[in-house]
Amino acid sequence: MALEIERRFLIKNDDWKEFITKKICIEQGYLSYKLDDWIIRIRFNGANFKIALKKHIENFTNFEFEYLIPNSDGEKIMSNLKNTIKKDRFFLEVEKKQWIIDSFKEKNFPLQVAEIELSKEEEAFKLPKFVSKEITGIHNLSNFSLTSYPLSKWNNDDLRILEKS
Repeated sequence: MALEIERRFLIKNDDWKEFITKKICIEQGYLSYKLDDWIIRIRFNGANFKIALKKHIENFTNFEFEYLIPNSDGEKIMSNLKNTIKKDRFFLEVEKKQWIIDSFKEKNFPLQVAEIELSKEEEAFKLPKFVSKEITGIHNLSNFSLTSYPLSKWNNDDLRILEKS
């Protein structure tokens, strides 16, 4: 069974940049309409397309099944989606842990989110100094939600979520 156990955080400074090991550009869109059901995502990483099926289980654990698809199929699907997001994804190694920073573009700029995938929910890890408030489970900040309600459309009340601690 494919499980994704992930925690997400806002970024408070650029100190993460010293830990970068790799960068890719991502465009992704969704074929789903409801966050509380199975999410079907298509993602292009600059080289290939993948379809992912995701479903929230509990806390910060999801089912996640991901499959490569032919580029011609991916291009056709992506060209027929109206709500997509673009982001630069940076891979980091911090104190022997793998982190990802998503730096959103276009309608979701200047949002930056740090993610860490864990092997179990109870796994201990130290928060790097560049991380601030945890946003795991905040629906408005899910990639799925950001495609239909991007940061550029948020009002002042919505933006309070982004206040850093």
